[in-house]
Amino acid sequence: MNLKNQFEALCSPFTEDKQLINSLWKEIETQYSEKGRHYHNLLHLDNMFKELEAVRNNISDFTALSFSVFYHDIIYAATSKVNEEKSAAKAEKRLAELHIDKHKISIISAQILATKSHQQSDSEETNYLLDADLSVLGKDFKTYLEYTQNIRKEYAIYPDFLYKPGRRKVLKHFLELESIFKTEYFSEKYENQAKENITAELQLLK
Repeated sequence: MNLKNQFEALCSPFTEDKQLINSLWKEIETQYSEKGRHYHNLLHLDNMFKELEAVRNNISDFTALSFSVFYHDIIYAATSKVNEEKSAAKAEKRLAELHIDKHKISIISAQILATKSHQQSDSEETNYLLDADLSVLGKDFKTYLEYTQNIRKEYAIYPDFLYKPGRRKVLKHFLELESIFKTEYFSEKYENQAKENITAELQLLK
């Protein structure tokens, strides 16, 4: 199922207003296809859903988690430090239009905000979201290098002397975490390779 069909199926239990669903999808599609989005785009969402499919049976509210995936990077600017807050606010507004209950919206908003710091959450569902979001870190090195090049393109506004120290700080933060991946499934699948990839990128950033 493509992302559009997936989003429509996700919304349909909450409204029969096809026009509303279509306008919400168009907004997602437009935002994630913005010029300058080389990594935080629709392909990133697609990859996250592919990763989460393997653990779907472990997730009690896959609907909430799916909305979190769709909206977690809907607002994204390389120069901004409040992308997650703005994305969460956008999700709250749009999901209210679907008349989703406030408790579920607050869960989705909290999940989106958790993608800011990637700290271990008390919610295992949130941990699955965080792990899917970072799964690219543990891919084969060729895929990882493509990811780093796309991130660099997103931050093209910054010259190397500003970009490299910032990127090094982000990578060292990941290595300092007790575990990059919070769930057993993703940790076993990607942790070791992710550490190797990050260590290799740190060498390239010298």
